Amino acid sequence: MEPDNEIIEQALAAARNHGLDARLIEREPATADHYRPDALIELGRGALHVRFTVEAKPTLTPATLGPIAHQLAQLGEHALLITHYVSPRLAEQLKQQRIAFLDTAGNAYIDRAPLYVWVKGQKPETKGIAPEIGRAFQPTGLQVLFALLCDPQALNRPYRDLARMADAAHGTVGWVMADLQQLGFVRDAAGKRGTRRLYNVERLLPRWVEAYARLLRPRTLIKRYYVPTIDTWKEWDIDAHGALWGGEPAAARMTGYLRPGELTLYVDRLPGLLAARQRFKQTPEAGHMAVVDVRRKFWHFPGDAKFPDLVPPLLVYADLLATGDARCIETANLLYEAHVARLLERT
Repeated sequence: MEPDNEIIEQALAAARNHGLDARLIEREPATADHYRPDALIELGRGALHVRFTVEAKPTLTPATLGPIAHQLAQLGEHALLITHYVSPRLAEQLKQQRIAFLDTAGNAYIDRAPLYVWVKGQKPETKGIAPEIGRAFQPTGLQVLFALLCDPQALNRPYRDLARMADAAHGTVGWVMADLQQLGFVRDAAGKRGTRRLYNVERLLPRWVEAYARLLRPRTLIKRYYVPTIDTWKEWDIDAHGALWGGEPAAARMTGYLRPGELTLYVDRLPGLLAARQRFKQTPEAGHMAVVDVRRKFWHFPGDAKFPDLVPPLLVYADLLATGDARCIETANLLYEAHVARLLERT
């Protein structure tokens, strides 16, 4: 049985243990838009039943909460998260955001009239189902995927070129391509060489965003620094130091909606002169409490030509979701519609 299917079956069994009628209606039902959920299920008691579109995830962590919440929002009011285990703290966060969920341990939050269920604190009996472990969804594989999602035409370039774009080894590119072909995300059109295309990007993109938050993003952090203020960030001459804005300042530039609460810079190496001018400190202290995350740049290709001093839009979007912060997730939704959704049209 596929991992997602197994999680769904186990969660439905846990729901029945709470006295609910729970049945699977259809796997991967067709929807009006491009995004296809994992299943359509029905939950209820007696004559009262509600249908839910399901997004199944092996794991849920604070880092992946934002990406998953965004995916669920695309499924509408009756979206339901099914996962292996939801901790009490994450259960409270999901409840606050009115995100319905079931897990295989028996924890649940559902508030969709006429159905209300709220259970937390149940412990899982097993260690859960491991997420995908193929090369494509490991850290360096995610770098290759990032390059492909940003520039799908790179699929037909020599592996050495793609390796340079993704700051990865030549061998890694070969393994990633094999994984993507096996998973059905890459195919040769009509079996002809040099005609590779990405397929099912509507599923690949959210999987990349979630895996990035869990596996690659933690590795990119060089250091968290503290400065007297970030109010003057627009005046920082980052171009002269080979740096790029990411995260909240990049989103502020692209949407005009968000006021940054902290700054994110992507660099090849720490720009010492910029750090000296802005008085970077390694520990917070009186007069130095504003946050600047300095992160490693893991790609070698340009982003959006309209914003040459920003990281590519897909990375801005992924970093916003990875914060789990409600205002950042709201801004990520705007960014998705304006800049990221077009990636689905380019493949």
